[in-house]
Amino acid sequence: MSRFNVKKVAVLGAGVMGAQIAAHLVNVKVPVVLFDLPAKDEPKSAIALKAIANLKKLKPSPIGVAADADLIQPANYEEHMGLLADCDLVIEAIAERMDWKQDLYHKIAPHVPAHALLASNTSGLSITRLSEALPEQLRHRFCGIHFFNPPRYMPLVELIATPTTEPQVLDHLEAFVTSGLGKGVVRAKDTPNFIANRIGIAGMLSTMQEADKYGLSFDVVDDLTGKKLGRASSGTFRTADVVGLDTMAHVIKTLQDNLSLDAAKGAAQFDPFYGSFGTPAVLAKLIALGNLGQKTKAGFYKKAGRDILRFELDSEDYVPAGAKADEVYARMLKKPAAERLRLLRDAKGAEGQFLWAILRNGFHYAAVHLATIAETARDVDQAMRWGFGMKQGPFELWQEAGWLEVAKMVQEDIDAGRALCRAPLPDWVFNGPVAEAGGVHTAQGSWSPAQGRFVARRELPVYARQHFPEKLLGEDNLPDWRTAGTTLAETDALRAWTLDGKVLIASIKNKMHAISPDVMEGLVEALELAEREYEGMVIWSGDAPFSVGADLQATMPAFVVAGIDAIDGIEHELQQLMLRIRYAQVPVISAIHGMALGGGCELAVYSARRVAHMESYLGLVEVGVGLVPGAGGLTYVARRAAEAAEKSTGKDLLPFLTEGFTAAAMAKVGMSAIESRQLGYLLESDIIVPHKDELLFVAINEVRAMFAGGWRAPLKRLFPVAGRSGIATIRGQLVNMRGGGFISDHDQHIATQIAEIVCGGDVDAGTLVSEDYLMGLERKAFCALIQHPKTQERILGMLNTGKPVRN
Repeated sequence: MSRFNVKKVAVLGAGVMGAQIAAHLVNVKVPVVLFDLPAKDEPKSAIALKAIANLKKLKPSPIGVAADADLIQPANYEEHMGLLADCDLVIEAIAERMDWKQDLYHKIAPHVPAHALLASNTSGLSITRLSEALPEQLRHRFCGIHFFNPPRYMPLVELIATPTTEPQVLDHLEAFVTSGLGKGVVRAKDTPNFIANRIGIAGMLSTMQEADKYGLSFDVVDDLTGKKLGRASSGTFRTADVVGLDTMAHVIKTLQDNLSLDAAKGAAQFDPFYGSFGTPAVLAKLIALGNLGQKTKAGFYKKAGRDILRFELDSEDYVPAGAKADEVYARMLKKPAAERLRLLRDAKGAEGQFLWAILRNGFHYAAVHLATIAETARDVDQAMRWGFGMKQGPFELWQEAGWLEVAKMVQEDIDAGRALCRAPLPDWVFNGPVAEAGGVHTAQGSWSPAQGRFVARRELPVYARQHFPEKLLGEDNLPDWRTAGTTLAETDALRAWTLDGKVLIASIKNKMHAISPDVMEGLVEALELAEREYEGMVIWSGDAPFSVGADLQATMPAFVVAGIDAIDGIEHELQQLMLRIRYAQVPVISAIHGMALGGGCELAVYSARRVAHMESYLGLVEVGVGLVPGAGGLTYVARRAAEAAEKSTGKDLLPFLTEGFTAAAMAKVGMSAIESRQLGYLLESDIIVPHKDELLFVAINEVRAMFAGGWRAPLKRLFPVAGRSGIATIRGQLVNMRGGGFISDHDQHIATQIAEIVCGGDVDAGTLVSEDYLMGLERKAFCALIQHPKTQERILGMLNTGKPVRN
């Protein structure tokens, strides 16, 4: 089978979703043309141009660096239809109107090349009905592709076939969306709102109804239905504000228009929960007021100065928010699943009864509709994880809590009239393979009611790139990176292991993958083993973050007991570890996902190469705790400036130091791998990987390629520094910043220390220095600052609250 190579994509529709899909394509280096209607005034592509300009203003940013928005090619349907000829994939993303979409298909069909795929980004319209507007030669290459908002950050993409879609089309598209765009793909049946929105919006409506029934305010509900329940931190009503209340209302209307209580209309349209799909009165009122959520700065909540207010339906006005749930329910939600659900079901208080009701309703709805909306229970749970930020999907939680026990509790509530409708749980819940296995997810696969068996995951070639795919509860056949492969050495701090017998993998085991003395010792031993017996080493710890840096909690006791000499010793060991990695006799690659901060960033930059997930956030953030980077970070900044200056015709080092100094002094973090590259923490030679689960595969292959290519460590050499004249220039700028009130006295003091280190101290400009020399300056400043009262205030504040103290 030939590879489907997506060289260029056209996105039709420059609205919120279309523009952000285009932005994410640019993030992963796919050329993209963004189409919209011709504007009445020149230029005719003004609508697309305006959408591209707006991408630079959005928060959170849909694009890795704002300037890359200009890489999107604007177009309009009147002048630029010919551009479609060069596109391998055309994604239609205009407004959710069947007639508008079909009309556009008539216009573009003659221009879509014979090899290209055409897909509609719709949140719930019938893909089969949409396809009816296409000529026969296009129908087999057409399907649905539902991105979740915002496309850069949300993992889920649903693919939906029509009866005429060729299977190979979905296979090609799944491979591109997975590896090329970094998404989790779920194949949904062509039913209203597909899987995630069908389950998720029904769940949100249930939550709103139960909240009203039990008299709970929006803020209390969000406190209960956020992280405490293992769901997105925004809870229910804040999530609605982010999605947009008009968008939510549209999805609800799709359910209302396409589903029915009339069983004669067929299984795909029959929904016994239809009576629960009424638009909530508060939602209707907010829409009538034009308060559509985050995009209008008012919805269920709005911000007034520093205060957060919530909407009150009775008064049709906003009142102070911030109420929290009773702590007793927070404690209940920390209990094991079986005990947790039993406690909630038996709870006497309104909040406990509310929690049981929404969980019961979720189990009930998912079970009744599994057969019609999805091939397997896996599709439902993955869709809810990736599309709605749930830690577990509904079937996972049900299975963990005890399949038959929970099923009996749910059915008892149905029989007693406490559920949303009288529809019983399906027979497969109580009888047959699922009941015998104790759940829908097993080592053999996940339950498919349509096939009456457990179905294994799809084995497309793209999934061979995922050594450790995200697995669901019960999928015991999938390997766990904590125990997979061959363990070579293991302590409480670090595991050294291998998958292929050629590349050693070093995985930090402690919380947040902080770099403690035990981790340092483990990394040195792993590196020595790699140099003796392996082609190279990958530092990869499975889950995010890569590393949040030095372990302050492990360091502070040493300071208290043994004084500053202990700190100097620990910092020296950490610096020597970084040099040991840089000058190792085999290539060392850092495989980065999530945060690589402070010492974690230093570990990354001293590696021979970096393989980073798109959502990697690198930075030297020690200023936040009143310190300077002390493990070679500033030495790296100075060396990289010297290397950059050497390639330039200019002799002045200072311009090449500016970005690195500013980033360290302001504790600036790259908010994507692309921005981290701009800050110098990733290089052009480093690899950015769209899918987090492909990091290890790419890193291992990179090590082997470097080894096969005869990789050698760099030779140690001296390099020039900016000296005392550079320090004087930076000091002058800091004085102005302090005078303007932009930084505090302590900020100025720390930034001055950083300037002295990156400029090489009290030496002439151009003086040649070594890494060891600059690291000595780092240690001296670090040890002086850790004894400073204001730094100690910052460290204690961070340890106690997790937030930086500005003093």
